[in-house]
Amino acid sequence: MRFKGLDLNLLVALDALMSERNLTAAARRINLSQSAMSAAVARLRSYFRDELFTMAGREFIPTPRAEGLAPAVREALLQIQHSIVSWEAFKPAHSDRRFKIVLSDYVTLVFFEKIVERAAREAPGVSFDCRPPADDNEDLLRRGEVDVLILPEMLMSSTNPRTRLFGDKYVCVGCRTNEQLSEPLTFERYMSMGHVAVKFGNSRRPGLEDWYLLEHGLKRRTDVVVQGFSMIPPMLLGTERIGTMPLRLAQLFAKTIPLQIVELPLPLPPITEAVQWPALHDSDPASLWLREMIVEEASPMASSLPTTEPLVGQTSTSIDLLTSDLRTSSGPGL
Repeated sequence: MRFKGLDLNLLVALDALMSERNLTAAARRINLSQSAMSAAVARLRSYFRDELFTMAGREFIPTPRAEGLAPAVREALLQIQHSIVSWEAFKPAHSDRRFKIVLSDYVTLVFFEKIVERAAREAPGVSFDCRPPADDNEDLLRRGEVDVLILPEMLMSSTNPRTRLFGDKYVCVGCRTNEQLSEPLTFERYMSMGHVAVKFGNSRRPGLEDWYLLEHGLKRRTDVVVQGFSMIPPMLLGTERIGTMPLRLAQLFAKTIPLQIVELPLPLPPITEAVQWPALHDSDPASLWLREMIVEEASPMASSLPTTEPLVGQTSTSIDLLTSDLRTSSGPGL
């Protein structure tokens, strides 16, 4: 089909090439032969009067013209898919939909198991592709490559719809044998102890506590760096090190390993987890079903923040702020 001289099938090829950056992979994605994809590239170059891609080994590097075309092409194809091709009633019990979810190890362990369990009852054919947070989450939403993100609200874009789910707060954790946690943890002792810290994503973004300290010209002693909050507790056992992590996850680990939880001597803001989805999916029946289930399952967790009291025991503390100017700080975001 042609529109003002352009074969619209070429837009599908261009979108695949922008996503895959490889001729063979792009051809496989849209079920074309490699020679047919090569011909499509030639026709695209002729129509747009631009090379569109240059080669770097086997990778296709888009030109500025291709980069400029990509968002509009992707949005047009998604609009066709969700408004025309895929629009039909969603029947969970009979669906084999595979949802792509971006979420942290923290959310996976303290919350998402509820979604998996409920879906197994209501929609046994539905499956989930759970992916770690990336450095380009907003691009994933724009391209419609994920169904939902479940992340701290502070990390979400303002260009796509979202709904708050539940809150949490940061605490300090250590091995139950760690004698330095046997009395209220001061800021000075927190800074002097060895830490197990998290760095996120390919860009190795530091955790909120590191952002807070760096903003105030401070740096803690980091002995071990891990990829997610769930890796902190095992690295603390049998050591005098401490870690900073969300309370709900710390309480989950404390049920099975000798973990000690104390108040964090930093005025970090609470965590607010939220669910976000591509604007183009806003009225998609399958997306609506998933989002409604997520909000319903999060409702019991949304009523109040958890408390450290049941697990702290003799190490219950109060927050010891740094100085009077830090008491009024709202804390940085990730």
